[in-house]
Amino acid sequence: MNDIDAIDRRILVVLQKDGRITNAELAAQVHLSASACHRRVQRLEQIGLIRNFAALLDRRKLSRATTVYVEITLSGQATELLEAFERAVRTIPDLLECHLMAGTADYLLKLAVEDTEDFARIHRQYLTRLPGVAQMHSSFALRTVVETTALRL
Repeated sequence: MNDIDAIDRRILVVLQKDGRITNAELAAQVHLSASACHRRVQRLEQIGLIRNFAALLDRRKLSRATTVYVEITLSGQATELLEAFERAVRTIPDLLECHLMAGTADYLLKLAVEDTEDFARIHRQYLTRLPGVAQMHSSFALRTVVETTALRL
């Protein structure tokens, strides 16, 4: 983060809260001219600090209110097995995240599903068919206490 200054940080803080803010409003909030602000945002995109802009959807209104975390331990650590697993896991609908882990499980998956029946369907159709799985443990989130996409800058 040596490539950015305090103004860039302020821009990023505002954009994390409201990615649809107009350039004029953003410029006013960070005390820049509109053209200078636009150049800075473009530069932040070019250097990869701003990866994308996206809409955050209400999962409850889209019938995907249940969050399930699945810990998966593979039968081995061979590169071919890891690559096959990662290819297969990308095909799972409603998968929000998949992380290669250090610790007891090899992978941690986060899914957004309708309910336990929907998860049972995904488990039956996808999770049980993942290559190299030795052990799987699923946990259902009861309530979300904190959820954010914003990074501390």
